[in-house]
Amino acid sequence: MNDSGLFSTSALRYGPVYPPDPLKALIPMTSLLPFDDIREMFRLMPEADAGAEAAARARDLDLTKPPGSLGQLEHIACFVAGWQGKARPSFERPQIVVFAGNHGVVARGVSPYPASVTRAMMQNFSAGGAAINQICGSYGLGLKVFELALDLPTRDITIAAAMDEKEAAATFAFGMEAIAGGADVLGLGEMGIGNTTVAAAIYAALYGGKASQWVGRGTGVDDEGLKRKIDAVEAALAFHKGHLKDPLEVMRRLGGREIAAMAGAIMAARLERVPVVLDGYVVCAAAALLHAVDPKALDHCLAGHISAEGAHARVLERLGKKPLLNFGMRLGEGSGAALAMGMIKAAIACHNDMATFAEAGVANKD
Repeated sequence: MNDSGLFSTSALRYGPVYPPDPLKALIPMTSLLPFDDIREMFRLMPEADAGAEAAARARDLDLTKPPGSLGQLEHIACFVAGWQGKARPSFERPQIVVFAGNHGVVARGVSPYPASVTRAMMQNFSAGGAAINQICGSYGLGLKVFELALDLPTRDITIAAAMDEKEAAATFAFGMEAIAGGADVLGLGEMGIGNTTVAAAIYAALYGGKASQWVGRGTGVDDEGLKRKIDAVEAALAFHKGHLKDPLEVMRRLGGREIAAMAGAIMAARLERVPVVLDGYVVCAAAALLHAVDPKALDHCLAGHISAEGAHARVLERLGKKPLLNFGMRLGEGSGAALAMGMIKAAIACHNDMATFAEAGVANKD
């Protein structure tokens, strides 16, 4: 628990205990205006190492296979190499990080489940009983879960801003801690009853259009529940009208703590050149906020999968991302990102451990 009393961290069976100190060495928070420090981070974003990526592509051409025969696996390995800055990328410390938060808008009947389910699922994660536990165990992925003040939901976005600026910035900074400990590939996930409503509100604010274009059934609302979700998003957009041109204001007014934390994790990974695998509909809402500030902010990110939830396909088109997987999933928890990381593990293994033509004594084409 940090000094504010808002955050706590669970160490799960595949992940170590995580210290709650912000990454002050990376970005000292010096401004009197909390969002100014976040804006400065965009100016500091590094690019991928073009030399390392070129070296990886050269090695790929020398492996015992026809060029391009491994398809996207080749692209993935070279992509990771470029961001890690080495011709032979590593997959030694893969980490899935799940952020959990509760939302005041749940009082509007936008979910068939009560907010208490969020905490119950945290206990399920800790006991190793969730889908994400099994996927991480199958692929040898680390798993950490961050609880973000579950007993203190954000304010109802239909009648108030979800967070004030100081809280939103502090939560963003807390999310930056996800990369501490040296993850070489980071996958993001979330848990929070009501957060597909919040994500839909963010997309509607960023991209326009009718609320109904962005709202899906989430955890399985019936037709009446779907109408309540649409009504809640419309009410939130009307209440905050005139304050939604700045993506960081969208984050604090319409977002949730897990979304602000995931945005911070994505940014911190960029500053450390750690490639990120995005999960589905809600995780991409955090990514969309950064992309709206600077379209280059997601250059280090891969879309793990396309969700069956709502308008995720249109979101990925807006973000310029092609999903690695399409399994019809809409669970959340980082499950799609974790499955994609299994594929990334295989891509890196092929790249690093396959023999070259010379090593295998196989004739290459002229």
